[in-house]
Order: sequence, then C-alpha cells, then structure tokens
Amino acid sequence: MTAGLLYVTMQPKPGLHPSQFHDWYNNEHGPLRLRLPFFPNGYRFRAIDSDETNPYSAEEHEWVALYDITDSNEFTRPPYTTLREDGVKTEREKETMSQITVDRRMFDLIREWKADDYTPLEDVQTSNSKGYIIVPVYFRIQPGTESKVDAWYNDEHIALLQKVPGWRRSRRFVTSSVLNPSAEEKEYLAIHEYSSTEGQNGPEMKDAVSTEMARDIYANVVIGRVRRVFEWYYTFGPAPKDLHSLSDPSYSAAFSSRDGLTHTWAASVTSNKRAVIESFITTPDGAQLPYRLEGSPDPEAPLIILINSILSDWGIWDEFLDIFFSNPKNQKYRIVRYRPRGRSSDPGNTPITMDLLSKDVIAILDALRVPRAAAVVGVSLGGATTLNTALKYPSRVEKFVACDTNSLAPPSNPSAWAERIALAESDTPATDPHTGARLVGEKLAQVTTKRWFTPDSYDGGIRQSRAEKVKQYVFTNHLEGFKKSVKALYSYDLREDMKTGSVRGLFVVGSGDGILPQGMKKMAEEEYAGGKRAELKIVEGAGHLPMAEQPEEFAKVIDAFL
Repeated sequence: MTAGLLYVTMQPKPGLHPSQFHDWYNNEHGPLRLRLPFFPNGYRFRAIDSDETNPYSAEEHEWVALYDITDSNEFTRPPYTTLREDGVKTEREKETMSQITVDRRMFDLIREWKADDYTPLEDVQTSNSKGYIIVPVYFRIQPGTESKVDAWYNDEHIALLQKVPGWRRSRRFVTSSVLNPSAEEKEYLAIHEYSSTEGQNGPEMKDAVSTEMARDIYANVVIGRVRRVFEWYYTFGPAPKDLHSLSDPSYSAAFSSRDGLTHTWAASVTSNKRAVIESFITTPDGAQLPYRLEGSPDPEAPLIILINSILSDWGIWDEFLDIFFSNPKNQKYRIVRYRPRGRSSDPGNTPITMDLLSKDVIAILDALRVPRAAAVVGVSLGGATTLNTALKYPSRVEKFVACDTNSLAPPSNPSAWAERIALAESDTPATDPHTGARLVGEKLAQVTTKRWFTPDSYDGGIRQSRAEKVKQYVFTNHLEGFKKSVKALYSYDLREDMKTGSVRGLFVVGSGDGILPQGMKKMAEEEYAGGKRAELKIVEGAGHLPMAEQPEEFAKVIDAFL
C-alpha cells in the first residue's frame, strides 16, 4: 500500500546533452531506487503546459518523476539516504546533476480515489500509456482551514472531477511527517490522472473549478497555488532498459556502475553499432541474474529472450545475433540474454527446479516491464525451460523455440550428471580470480565440448574456434552453482502439460546430437498439442548447440519461424 510519494521536478541546463540526461535517469538513477523494496514503482512525465513563447525554466521545470513509497520513514534512513551520499554517487551522476536544477519533495498520502477499472501504469502496456496525463496541484493553506479543504475535496471536488472524460485517479498528499514541518510549512499536493487531455478544457472541468465552494477555496484558503500538466514519458523498472537514448548517433558514452554490475554502451561506440545494456535483476527469492539487452531502440519493440544451456554462457549466441540483426526485418526486435542460476557460485537457496527456472523468465519480463515476450528461445536445459515457460505462462509468451532438449528427464540423468560433477571435483582446482570461487575446470570442459560439437567442427578453422570458445565457458562456470542448478535436470516430465500446449512452437535440433532428433520429432509431431501447434527443424552439421556451431543455418531457421 502506498504510504508516501517522492515528487521530483527537473530542468536540464542548455549545455546538457539530452541523451546523457535520459540515459543517466532511465538506466542508472531510476532503477537504483526501484531495486529498493519500498519503491514499488516509478514514472517520468514531461510537461505539456507551455509553448514556444514561454519555455520551461529553472523555476518551471519540464520534467517530473513520481515514486510511490510504502513507508515514509524510509525517506530518512539507509539504504535510500545512502544513494544520495557523495561517495556513493557515480561520477556520471555528479556531472549530470550539476547540469540540472532539481526540486525534491516528499509527501504522505491523505486519500485516494480510483476509477472502477483503474490499472496502475506499471501494469499498462507502453503503447497504452501514451497520452496519459497527470495534473498536479500544489499549494499551502491559511491557518485553521484544513477541515474546510478536506470537506471540499471529499464532498464536492473529486465527485465533479470524476465526471471529466478520461479521469482515472486522484490522490491527495501532505508534506511528509518525517520532515516534521510546522503547520505553516506544510504543503499540499493533489495529483489527478487522466487517460488523455480530452476533457481538460471541457464543460465538466469548468464545472469542477467554478462552484461557489471552489471559488471560496481559491480566493480565501489556498496560498501560492500552482497547477501543472504533464504527459507520461517513461515507466521505470528495477532493471535498466532504455536503449533509445543510447542509440542517438550524436551520443557517445560508455558507463560502468561503482559495483561493476551495470554497464551501458552507446551504439556509436560498439563495433556492431548496437546499443547495449548489461545489468542484473533480482528474483523474488533473492537470486541475482545478470542480463544483456540490445537491439531495437524502440521501447515498444518486441522482445526475444535467449536462454543458455547449463555450463555455457550468453556468448553462445554472439555469431547468431550478428547474422540475425544483419537481416533488416529483424532489426525491429530487442534481444535479452541472461545467465541462468548456476553460472555463478550463488544461485540462491531455493531448490532449483524447472518451474523455478521458468519463474525466472517471468521475473525478467516483469523487471523489464514487458507484458509478453515475442519469443523465448532456449537450448538444452534452456530449451526445457523455454517449453515449460510457454506451458505454464502462455499469456506471457507469443512463440517459443526449444532446442536440443527432452520433454522429460531420462532416468539416467541423475547418475550421468553425478559422474560429471565427480569429474570436475577430481580436477586440479581452478578459481575465479575475482571471487575465489572454484570453477568447473579443464576435465569436464574438455569432455563436455567434445560431446556438444560434431567431429567435423574440429577442422582447425572457424568452427573449431567456436568449440574452443564454448569450452572456455564451461571451464569458467562456478562449480557450486553448477552442482545446484543441474538438479533441475534430475527429474521433470512435461508431457502431460504438452498435450494442451497453446503457444505456437518450434523444436530445433542438431543432426549430430545423438538420439535427440528422434525424440524431438516425437515432441513436435505427437506430444505437443497433438502435433498441431509446433514443427521440427533439423540443423545439419550441428550437435548440441546449433546456434554456436552452425549460426548461419540456425539464423535461417529462426528467421523463417519468426
């Protein structure tokens, strides 16, 4: 429940590059706050109440950000106050904020009124947020008139505003009690929300502000009343996601957070001219999943999720993505890759199951504020995760591609993986130079890569270099994370749910991946929706990782399916 509000208006100075302003705010400043548990949401709005003859200024700011907060006491204690300390702020934040005039105000909620079908903005698709406006009105009042203001809002004013076309919600606030203001210092804020500007100059609005009681309030009660109009601009998530500002050809910047967990690169500084965000999301049970976002700068661009196999890393998709994006038709997509639990030494304390891994996919969509993935594509354990996500959350997945996987765990899986764990533990210890955590090491990396790639790939050329690259991913996987995550492969059976699968699917398998081509043929033609909602594609000359071994052929398959 909302207890308070952080209300921040900003006006950039003329010398600040607009893309620097938005990149900093959308990819650094806002997400840091939404990662705190007492900030459930955050939005940015842009003023629309000025014209060319009256530009916004240091006094009348163009931008406002609203953050609900569940406990107003959090305004005055860590970790929120820590974010504002000079030693914690990044140099970019300091440099950017030195070029902005800022007005921060903190409020406690007095009362809220909502339309019956009201939906919070963070749950609204971006395309439906366009045109959504807020009308903030702030003022002080004459001493002893608080009850009179309350009566006006409660008995008349809100009831009249509810008749204005597009009205969605009204909320009243007062200066936060944690600031201990005197009665004379208290400021009141009302924020009225509308789905469009349609009714702002209509008869219903005129009626709401022209009654006898309203005229009395304006003339004899309120002091210094300011009314503004702002249009929705951006909805924050707890993960950086703004590729638009990074795609400005006149903006050249690369950023790294102090903790080294977030990096952004403007398109102008990357070799492939794609803007990139690398950061992390925190799952509901506290596990940290690093991700990499790139592709279309359009914030409404359809999103494709790529899920690795166990022991590998998101680099298995590198060559495929370069080929994929070279097709102009595919440049409309955004792509997010992430490191599933098990890549790190700390995959969380929750037992890792197929259902938990699918919940992680949904957590990524939620953090990026994406209601539905255009496609989820995964391989091996990632393929089973992809299939299970489409089965468990069909409203969140438009299409799926499950590669080189099974519909159930073979009975031999526990003993087979136990042997691989034992092989890694018998190896000469290798450790992560940054964390000291033990790595999987050479023995298992060698055996695994030989099993994943076809013999023909060891040709001394580019195909062998692809295998060596994947071998390094296996080598550097954290051993403890691997031992925990592999348990998801010990026991699962998706066949019953597959009978009623509704999401359009594609099963892909390398021709040289053992008996999997036969098994996946059955999955496509019999097990999944009776063979009516999916098809099978075989990638010739590939083993267990067709996207890494034969990226050109794999790209053709994905292009055709999408």
